[in-house]
Amino acid sequence: MNITDYRSGVWRKTAGYRYFFPEKINHTFVWTDDGLNELLETASLRLGELNSFSRFVPDLNMFIKMHVLKEAVTSSRIEGTRTNIDEAFNREKDVNPEKRDDWREVNNYVQAMNTAIEELKTLPLSNRLIRNTHKILLASGRGEHKTPGEFRKSQNWIGGVSPADAVFVPPSYTELTELLADLEIFLNNTDLRIPHLVRIAIAHYQFETIHPFLDGNGRIGRLLITLYLVSAGVLEKPLLYLSDYFEKNKTLYYDNLEKVRIKNDMGQWLKFFLTGVIQTAENGVSTLHQITDLKTKIEKDKVLLLGKRAKQGSVLLTALFSQPVVTVKEIQSITGLSPKAANDLVQAFLNAGIVNETTGYQRNRVFVFEDYLKLFR
Repeated sequence: MNITDYRSGVWRKTAGYRYFFPEKINHTFVWTDDGLNELLETASLRLGELNSFSRFVPDLNMFIKMHVLKEAVTSSRIEGTRTNIDEAFNREKDVNPEKRDDWREVNNYVQAMNTAIEELKTLPLSNRLIRNTHKILLASGRGEHKTPGEFRKSQNWIGGVSPADAVFVPPSYTELTELLADLEIFLNNTDLRIPHLVRIAIAHYQFETIHPFLDGNGRIGRLLITLYLVSAGVLEKPLLYLSDYFEKNKTLYYDNLEKVRIKNDMGQWLKFFLTGVIQTAENGVSTLHQITDLKTKIEKDKVLLLGKRAKQGSVLLTALFSQPVVTVKEIQSITGLSPKAANDLVQAFLNAGIVNETTGYQRNRVFVFEDYLKLFR
């Protein structure tokens, strides 16, 4: 099907409101738009550069961990959660009770992503895996009573106080089985000659339109992008996260999804999506460069000047790139030093400007690797 001939679906009437039933997508899509081809080529090149450069980073896991955390904070922020990346490192007992649900939602997101990536080693990207991921995502916090891990069995809607005055009403829950089966086949159908980036762009649109859960659809839909790119082998590691792009262009994001439904304009959605892949991949490569430069500079200009503490200082610095918010007890665990030696080392880091102390207390102090966190804000 040429995307210019694409028809997104139909509006169906029921008692007191109408809902949108999307056209199934398990078929080939073709196009003759040179602008779309150029964006697709550039996006593919940028992902290749991201993959290639990631191989030269000393500890890629630290980069992934921080990006997953940033993705969790940003993706949850789109849904109204207000936790910043610094607060996400706090222990639950140290979180202000008013922000505890926000903190749980962010940490659930991190666990959901990590578990899903692990499950991809033994499971295809399927409705089963999506439900498993959703169950973790809503395990605690505000969504824990919204049937975690289960597709909805009632009507939901976006905006308004009821389906009658909603901005958008997804398909009836009675139609989810056929629509989700079609989506699952589309994601895994190797007979379809569709570039991976186009396939996941269409799949993301379709998932958000189906809106199969009572809560958490936006977060799962954004997770789906990274999971697909890893499962398809486009990314060697989960390096690309589009939530920051979607949040910065929030109005355009929703407008372009709506244009597909109202005007059948799949082409414009694909261009918006591919532009996001390009910008996000470029930002990822830039951040990887900055991380390696920062580590080299601190080691050369500060850690090597610590004298007898330089060896343990190097150990602590490396650890800070995966755990940039630490206490003295954690520094002891990282370095194997005594309480006094750990305190002396952290004081040397404070004097060198490597970390900042955030509490102002004499005891139970918390130290933050601020220069590193800045790269992810």
